[in-house]
Amino acid sequence: MVGQGLNSGTSVFIAHMGGSAAFAGVLAAVFSAAAAAARIVCGPLVDRAGRLRVMVGGAALLLAGTLVPAVSSNDAVFVVCRIVQGVGFSAATTASATAAADVLPLSRLGEGIGYYGLGQALAMSVGPALALFLVNTDPAANLYLGLAVIAALGLVLAALCRYERNPSRLPATAAYRRLHEEHRELERGSARGGHATDPCAARVADNRQARSSVPKPSARGLGRLFELSALPGALPMVVLSPAFGFGIFFVGLYGTSLGVANPGLFYTLSALSMIAVRLKSKSFMDRVASIKICTASTACGLAGFLLLFVAGSSDLAYYAAGILYGVCLGVSMPLNQAVAVKNTPAERWGAANALYLLASDVGIGVSSIVWGLVNDAAGFPATICCVMGCILAAWVVAWFSYPSTRREHKKA
Repeated sequence: MVGQGLNSGTSVFIAHMGGSAAFAGVLAAVFSAAAAAARIVCGPLVDRAGRLRVMVGGAALLLAGTLVPAVSSNDAVFVVCRIVQGVGFSAATTASATAAADVLPLSRLGEGIGYYGLGQALAMSVGPALALFLVNTDPAANLYLGLAVIAALGLVLAALCRYERNPSRLPATAAYRRLHEEHRELERGSARGGHATDPCAARVADNRQARSSVPKPSARGLGRLFELSALPGALPMVVLSPAFGFGIFFVGLYGTSLGVANPGLFYTLSALSMIAVRLKSKSFMDRVASIKICTASTACGLAGFLLLFVAGSSDLAYYAAGILYGVCLGVSMPLNQAVAVKNTPAERWGAANALYLLASDVGIGVSSIVWGLVNDAAGFPATICCVMGCILAAWVVAWFSYPSTRREHKKA
């Protein structure tokens, strides 16, 4: 919520302070660049230093970067704060995504990541609306004070994530517990117990030896920074996320241009549909082939944006589109993350989540510029057609990249 709120509210705050749209665009680019650069470092760091340290450190940076603009409106301070916000946001979300996968029982991994994905999806829907409300109060700096309160809550919750200290309390099939038990058993059964000084590094090294049937992650080039075996989930996401970027940045403006009575209701309905589909995820997330779930999600997304395309002056069509958009968002984000994680050795989940989240960041960040240019040149109808093209292209990428799809194709 803090990250999404900062992205949507900062430009409005700059306008209230008499700043230019160009400076607001620079700040958005600075945040995106800092977040993307931090993903490169945070993925391996999560695997080496542990989830708690990175999560707490990221939450603390996000809190500091959010609080300072409330008391200083200097341009240079804003730029520095956007860098700090981007780094903190990347660190906290990469570590929390990995922690969510760590603690889940193996048989419910997809379902559990779905609930984690619900948090992401709700933040994308609720965060911008909350930020716009806060920034339009008096004074506008309430935007940063309000988001700082949420950031402080995030820091407290991150500090309570202490499962790494007592893995035996996790479910028996949880990945982190299995890694810990394998390491402990190997220490007892061999004479090389003191070769590593870092507990997390020792656990990872011993687990790689114990699980010889699992392909070893790349040790050179990009493999040191990202887990390339997570690409089957990251590739569809980088193609699909521009569609969500349109929802974040432009659906409200589109509704206003149509004369919809309450454009913000689109986000409320999408949030409710996300909750509903996540509560039903147990019945399909780990039991149905990933490509079939992706197909249903794609159909909902295409139908939702088709309704937006033909909405005209119909408020009902605009609101119905929000429901279908919420289903697509609430299913596809955790689905692709689950594919990325399941296709990756557990000791490299930090790097895998970094790659997946970077794909989402890049797609949403680029779309904020591209859709604006397309809309200025050709109008909303043309932009919506491009968005639908992204959704369909993401399904094609998923068809060829999902592991289960390849196996079924070979059998056929």
